[in-house]
Amino acid sequence: MVDVSRRVFFTRKSINYNMVRLPWIKEAQRFTELCTRCGQCEQACETQIIVKGDGGFPQVDFSLDECTFCYKCAEICPEPIFSSEQQPAWDAKAQISDTCLATQNIECRSCGDSCEPMAIRFQLRAGGVAQPQLELESCNGCGACVSTCPSNSISVSNE
Repeated sequence: MVDVSRRVFFTRKSINYNMVRLPWIKEAQRFTELCTRCGQCEQACETQIIVKGDGGFPQVDFSLDECTFCYKCAEICPEPIFSSEQQPAWDAKAQISDTCLATQNIECRSCGDSCEPMAIRFQLRAGGVAQPQLELESCNGCGACVSTCPSNSISVSNE
């Protein structure tokens, strides 16, 4: 087991609790204490977006695909890390940066096309390219928009 507090002390890195680890995590601050890094959640993930992150702990990589909220990672985990499926999966939301092609006056709507809850819509603009508008209350944090973005302008975090 990695003593995260000591590792952080010597590397002078702070732990990013806003990083998207896994859906339905009960306590982000205790995740590294409770997770044994067995890898069962990685194998169970139907979209294979759970990867080994810092220290071998699982985390979600939306550049690979999206979370379908299948709950398989929680079902297979032998540790008491996850809350029930009836709870919200996470507070994660998408964020669109200024490097978005639409802000560079290049037509692109790939994120909106991949957004099933339709949280990303495009506002038409006279004489220019339609601009993405993100409705955070509709965003479920699935990350479908991340892997389809050709300019890597979208991220998902708990911030």
